[in-house]
Amino acid sequence: MPVFSLGSWNTWDRMDKEEAAELVRRAVDRGAHLFDVAHYNFGPHAENAVTDVLFGRAVADAGVAREDYLLCGKLWLWEYPESSFAEQIEVSLSRVGTDRADFVVAGDFVGDLDVRAVVADVAELVRDGWFGAWGVNNWSAADVWSAREFALAEGMTPPSFAQLKYSLARRSVPEGAPYGRLFSEAGLGLQASDVFEGGILAGKLRPERKIGADPGGIRDRIRAAYPAVQRVAERFGATPAQLAVAFCLTHPAVANVLFGASSLRQFEDNLGAVRVWQEHGDALRDAVAELWIDRGVVDAGASWGTDAPRRG
Repeated sequence: MPVFSLGSWNTWDRMDKEEAAELVRRAVDRGAHLFDVAHYNFGPHAENAVTDVLFGRAVADAGVAREDYLLCGKLWLWEYPESSFAEQIEVSLSRVGTDRADFVVAGDFVGDLDVRAVVADVAELVRDGWFGAWGVNNWSAADVWSAREFALAEGMTPPSFAQLKYSLARRSVPEGAPYGRLFSEAGLGLQASDVFEGGILAGKLRPERKIGADPGGIRDRIRAAYPAVQRVAERFGATPAQLAVAFCLTHPAVANVLFGASSLRQFEDNLGAVRVWQEHGDALRDAVAELWIDRGVVDAGASWGTDAPRRG
């Protein structure tokens, strides 16, 4: 598993085709060869975006062979089971221009989902060779436990990682006890996503593009905290983006950090986070302790979108 993966809603539609192809080549050459790509046309993402199609064209233009990169797709739960996983994966991969993924993420968890049905349907796609492993996005820790226990009892493939919002500002779910038990006892891996808060933690305080949800309604507080992020980054000889990524690498369960980029310059800057992490390690955590903004706001045991219960 590479340390970094590349992808977001809008990675591939924020640059021209020549730079997109060069970014694919550079990522493969630099070992960041896991690409997170999805068909965004379900639930709140029903916008028929073409970023996945553009990624497929960039791979072809870059001349990168399928065996030289890893692909992580999405199975959306918004319209499941009416929109079956089998149909979703076939359409999604055809848009990219390939016949298999390496991983998929089942997300977002909505309503009273039949966890056993999800596990069984995903396991069938694994058996059929569409992908080899799967993870979850925006599930509560309790539901991940249920999925894992059912899969193991039935001889099916259990979820092996969780793609969770994790950043300098949002830590309550990945660092809370419920997911902590999954990481330590079940060996679940953590893929950190939304690490820049849509670009805010990298200095783009008012992103023009669509960005992720705002659990706890703390985004304005994150904007207000950006000057502190800058000051800490300067102390460690890093850019704010490097600090944001390096912080995620300090979590012992992190297997991979997922980020987007809109240029080659940004991509190379992000890779510099490895140096910052290797040189400073846990000192980074101490330096950003006061930037944990969703502490006490988001329930660590719930899915990402659930606020903590109010007291008093």
